[in-house]
Amino acid sequence: MTTDNLMTRARSGDGEAFRELTGPYRRELLVHCYRMLGSLQDAEDVLQDTLLAAWQGIDRYEERASIRTWLYRIATNKCLNARRSASRRSAREWDVPNVEPPEPTRLGEVVWLQPYPDELGDGAMEMPLGPEARYEQNESLTLAFVTALQTLPPRQLAVLVLRDVLGFRASEVADMLDSTVDSVNSALKRARAGLRHHRGTARDHAPAPAPGSPSENAITAEFVRAFVSGDIAALVALLTDDVFISMPPLPFEYEGRESVARFCAAMFAASRQFSLVPTRANGQPAFGIYLRDPTGVRHGTGLIVLTVAGEQVCAMTRFDNAVLQLFGLPRSLPG
Repeated sequence: MTTDNLMTRARSGDGEAFRELTGPYRRELLVHCYRMLGSLQDAEDVLQDTLLAAWQGIDRYEERASIRTWLYRIATNKCLNARRSASRRSAREWDVPNVEPPEPTRLGEVVWLQPYPDELGDGAMEMPLGPEARYEQNESLTLAFVTALQTLPPRQLAVLVLRDVLGFRASEVADMLDSTVDSVNSALKRARAGLRHHRGTARDHAPAPAPGSPSENAITAEFVRAFVSGDIAALVALLTDDVFISMPPLPFEYEGRESVARFCAAMFAASRQFSLVPTRANGQPAFGIYLRDPTGVRHGTGLIVLTVAGEQVCAMTRFDNAVLQLFGLPRSLPG
């Protein structure tokens, strides 16, 4: 059925036609909302608000822009409203029983960050980008990039994502934000500077190996062996000198091999035994973490995402066990 026919039916109140009209864009819109908000749960809520607003306002759609652009306009403004009106989730206090963490290198501010399951991005990463895009789709979904985005003021964030990630023209972005081209260009300049400042705190690293490549598989297999056996020396040997650990919603962050080694020593103390279940998040290797109790049952304690650079791990992001369900992982495993 043609787009014109679907539009006519949708405007007459045909919900099925509306779903067929907007369905091709839902996954990429979810990714867009996630980049804007840093939280998958918030992104899903805003996507539903976006589709509801589009359904209710379809009679006012003037067809001056494509359906896709119109939906991005609604979604972006819904995300901006969410950023302005909702208080972000606050940091949690350390709550790991029988583990006393070392003094953190610093306390992080982006504690609402959540991982994004790779399977939800299937199809959304192959969408055509506009001529202004500066980032590869996979790069722009990594945890480091999404975290850096969260440090930008909301309007600068929106402009950078629409222009540099999705490649919309300045005139299109100005129309989406009810702004001017000059204002958009000014916001983009400031956003790029802010992003460079945040991402420039880490050294340049070797490129990540291709997902699922023998190189990536080799380093993740060695990581699993060292982690499961509690071999801190082998684990630290896999890390870059400036390795970085963060653990939202806990604000604790550790930078450098020595501080990370102290943290790992605290986690592996008291003969704690872990199992890892592989998955993927944000285009990166990830593992559900399970802690064995005295009966042999393994309880999910969180999810860890690795950032691999060349043949080493340059960052680890640990999330609490609330995110396991997002990846279809169980809360516990039998003994």
